Amino acid sequence: MLFWIVAALLTLAASLAVMLPLSVKNRQADIARDHDIEVYRDQLGELDKDAARGLIGPAEAEEARAEIGRRILKLAGTKDGGGADRPARLPRVVGAAAVLAVPIVGWGLYAELGSPLLPGQPLNARLQADPAENTMEELVARAEAHLSSNPEDGRGWDVLAPIYLRTGRSEDSAAAYRNAIRLLGGSADRLAGLGEALSYGAGGVVTAEAQDAFKQALAAQPDHPKSRFYLASGLAQEGKLQEAAAAWQALLGGLPADSPWRGPVQEAITEANRRSAAVQKPAGPVPTQEEMDAAASMTADDRTAMIEQMVSGLDAKLRENPKDVEGWMRLVRSYVVLGKADQAREALGRGLAALDSGSEDGKRLTSLAASLGLASTE
Repeated sequence: MLFWIVAALLTLAASLAVMLPLSVKNRQADIARDHDIEVYRDQLGELDKDAARGLIGPAEAEEARAEIGRRILKLAGTKDGGGADRPARLPRVVGAAAVLAVPIVGWGLYAELGSPLLPGQPLNARLQADPAENTMEELVARAEAHLSSNPEDGRGWDVLAPIYLRTGRSEDSAAAYRNAIRLLGGSADRLAGLGEALSYGAGGVVTAEAQDAFKQALAAQPDHPKSRFYLASGLAQEGKLQEAAAAWQALLGGLPADSPWRGPVQEAITEANRRSAAVQKPAGPVPTQEEMDAAASMTADDRTAMIEQMVSGLDAKLRENPKDVEGWMRLVRSYVVLGKADQAREALGRGLAALDSGSEDGKRLTSLAASLGLASTE
């Protein structure tokens, strides 16, 4: 009953909020009309006084009196609801009728098609019902209520973690997996689930923390398909496309025919091969055998100088073609190998600016930098 009283009051308030401006306009129009009539009556009085003093002739006075009388009659007629005011009043009447029709029709349809006699279903009552009758949201709420009072229930965290992940709550999923690992131990499935949640939370990038989780899962179960798949994805994100394709191919060879991983792995191999074919070759000509032999006989300083020259050539090429993500990854990695961390960070900043840090290529470059110990914010 309380619901219906509140609903009725809200409907009345909404209707009045719409109708009030219409009634205000009508009252304002009536006030203005009464004021004009009083003005015309005062003019009649002044006209009689002027005629009595001889300031205006009888004929002119009669004509003016007739004109003022016609104006008074016209205003009086509109006040009574007829004449010229009828077209102006019509939109207000239609608007008021429409406002009143909305709640009347709405309540009538609800009484006919809805379920006004259905009792309320508070959340606590629904959580006490048979779990088979609960929705996914209610099941999650039931589990959360249980874990809030039993935080050491590792089985509960283990069940809730993948549900969080499927519903897009990656941070909650990672926290639930950590609790399950802490209470139940680090099985391959739990560790791989943690790595997957961390990757989802990073926008699909297999971060260093996620890689550690997948490696721990493989230590517990060397043939774990999820962990092998994501570690290969990490190689692809670092630009090691051939290594990633080889890892996926090895995984595919050991999967059963009915494994759900076969489809994703085959798609990943196809994409890696496509990207490998599209990768641009490094700047400069391919070194001949004589040049490689000469490089092998160089001193360490001369060899370093030659490498720095090649890196400088790659840097110059990227300034002309800044959309080459593979080139930026090679450049950042080369500077790190040469021990030039500052130049590596500078190249990373230029690469992210050119590729857009939020794009897929930008995420690949960010992931590589993280694996090399560089932070994009630096």
